[in-house]
Amino acid sequence: MQRSTYVVIMAGGIGSRFWPVSRTDYPKQFLDILGTGETLIQQTFKRFDKLAPIENIYVVTSTDYAGIVEKQLPLLPKENILTEPDRKNTGPCIAYASFKILQKDFNASIIVAPADHLILDQQEFENVCTRALQFVEKHDALLTLGIKPTYPNTGYGYIQFDKSAINDGVHKVITFTEKPNAERAAQFLSSGEYLWNSGIFVWKARSIISSIEKYLTDLYQLFKEKETWLGTSFERLMIADIYAVCENVSIDVGVMEKATNVFIIPATFRWSDLGTWNSAWENMGKDVRDNAVAGNSVMVIDTTQCVVHASDEKLVVLQGLQNYIVVDTSDVLLICQKEKEQDIKNYVSEVKKTKGERYLYSVNNKLKTSPVGVERVY
Repeated sequence: MQRSTYVVIMAGGIGSRFWPVSRTDYPKQFLDILGTGETLIQQTFKRFDKLAPIENIYVVTSTDYAGIVEKQLPLLPKENILTEPDRKNTGPCIAYASFKILQKDFNASIIVAPADHLILDQQEFENVCTRALQFVEKHDALLTLGIKPTYPNTGYGYIQFDKSAINDGVHKVITFTEKPNAERAAQFLSSGEYLWNSGIFVWKARSIISSIEKYLTDLYQLFKEKETWLGTSFERLMIADIYAVCENVSIDVGVMEKATNVFIIPATFRWSDLGTWNSAWENMGKDVRDNAVAGNSVMVIDTTQCVVHASDEKLVVLQGLQNYIVVDTSDVLLICQKEKEQDIKNYVSEVKKTKGERYLYSVNNKLKTSPVGVERVY
């Protein structure tokens, strides 16, 4: 563990494709989606135990979620919870954390990770991160972790890389492609030249800030003009002023796709961005008919390859379904074909339009998931 290693956990999303369990006021990163006994952000926080001191871990989240973060991560220093007044994507989020960390430590190296991803094989994850940190320590590089694709997923971004390794498994990045169609995804898989974009980055604080200065000049200037406000009683006012006018832009589009010093390490640990109910199904325990069930009062009859999420208080009986998502909460019942999972985000928008915001917020501001059941086949 290096004293100059820092971690930035991004936890500001609303997880709309996990609706109706994930709600605007209590999104998926704060839920135990897989029934493991820990929420996704708790798993992410624990993942960095051996890579960085606790005082070097920062969480960037919405102002609305600061209290949830504080409650779920009691060991995290309160001053390390950085709050955003608006959702402006990963560009401003990473700029904020990077300026904050650079002010503290000019030699800081940063690992940036989303709060809601699933990573198995902890040891391999730590090994890859260590190699990445060693590389950026010696090079002015923006490095990302790529996942070797196992099937032509159309919901992930892809990164093309030069197969010739530069140093200890580190490769030069050629192109980024965002969510290709099925045909292109299949071509990417067969070529062996593409990796899934994990959204996990490693770089020196000064390297990413230098790149933001070059490629997101307006954003850089907004932070540079008031950087002395960081760590003072004016910091929240500073961030409010910046977020009121800054561009909504991802770090991928704003910097990574434009920079020439971008590198990647192909990783073999099992990974999922847990972006949809189908990805949850892939990583949950299953019964003999490939149903993944969360909820102790669910009965599945002549049903196969479904993901079912229900409370323990209500008996749910399903018969004759195949490849469906069934989510039952106290106020919403969702029944959707798994192949239409990417449309759930659109359904949420339609609900908001026709029914108002009532169903976008959780009942009593508290949702819990139940342990995964794997024995209910009749």
